[in-house]
This record gives sequence, structure tokens and C-alpha cells, in this order.
Amino acid sequence: MHPLKERISNTKILYCGVEQLVARWAHNPKATGSSPVPATKSKALFNRAFFLYYTYALFSKSHNKIYVGFSSDLNGRLSAHNHPKNKGWTSRYRPWELIYHEEFCTKEGAMAREKQLKSAKGRLFIRSLIKP
Repeated sequence: MHPLKERISNTKILYCGVEQLVARWAHNPKATGSSPVPATKSKALFNRAFFLYYTYALFSKSHNKIYVGFSSDLNGRLSAHNHPKNKGWTSRYRPWELIYHEEFCTKEGAMAREKQLKSAKGRLFIRSLIKP
């Protein structure tokens, strides 16, 4: 597999902007513009390049409900949804099980996918994943 691609579930491939990160580290002005930020002062770029975001769908069998969200910590978020001290909307429909998730390199990408999955077509897609 190409080193600049990241494989995720269902054979989807994401580009994480590694070329830009390497170019900034090498201080190559032709690759990123006329005045790139020095690599020693660009901690935000480093964190963004290696931080994954997840869009996920949860399903409650007992109430036949779907919940769609995004997070940077998928396991922690699932635990929070199922935790007894949770007082939000999801507390009424426990227990939740993870039925679908996707990985993204940017928060914006995860948020956009969450919005798509919350649409009517997205809900139909999620319902098609649920086995009767």
C-alpha cells in the first residue's frame, strides 16, 4: 500500500496530508508556499497529522434507536454513553452497541460525515447495517 494512504474499514482510503508535513519538516518553501512555518515551532501541525477522529453510529436494541456522533476517543465515548452516571439523551436508551465507525484525519471531515449520516439517506444506510 502507498505510504501516504491510510486504510480504514470497508476499504475506504484517506489521505492525511503527510506530504505537507514532510515538506514543512524539511523547510521546503516550494512545497508549502513562500514562508513555511519552521518544524520546531509547529506543534499544532504535528498533533493534527497524527490525531484521528471517528464518526460512529450506535444502536440500542431494546428501544430500536440510532445515535450518530463523532469523537477523538471512540472507546471512551462508547463507555461514556453506556455509563450509569450519564444524564444525557443517550441515558434513556441504554445499552448502546457500536454498529459502524469511520476514521478521519481531520475534525472537519468527521463532522461532515456525521452530518451526512444524520440525514435521511444516512439513517437508511445505518438501518441497512442492523441485522434483524
